[in-house]
Amino acid sequence: MPEDHIHMVVRSEPKMSPSKIMQIVKSISAREFFRHYPEIKKRYFWGGKLWTQSYFVETIGNANEEAIRKYVQNQLVGLDKHEAKYHQLGLL
Repeated sequence: MPEDHIHMVVRSEPKMSPSKIMQIVKSISAREFFRHYPEIKKRYFWGGKLWTQSYFVETIGNANEEAIRKYVQNQLVGLDKHEAKYHQLGLL
């Protein structure tokens, strides 16, 4: 299981493509992350890139949103156990 990924549940208009949504999410989140933590950008991200170009998107159509949210939350439980094993540092 990858140690450095994010699970999100995103709802959007059908006319907006998943690739456009990911472009927006990555752009805004990187800008805000670096705005709040400029010292991290200078020390660790000298190339200026927070995100890789890759991502995985799965559409759920008319699936039960609550079931999807529970699935994502359950993934976090497994990740928390995995991260505790490696004693990763968290962000402040």
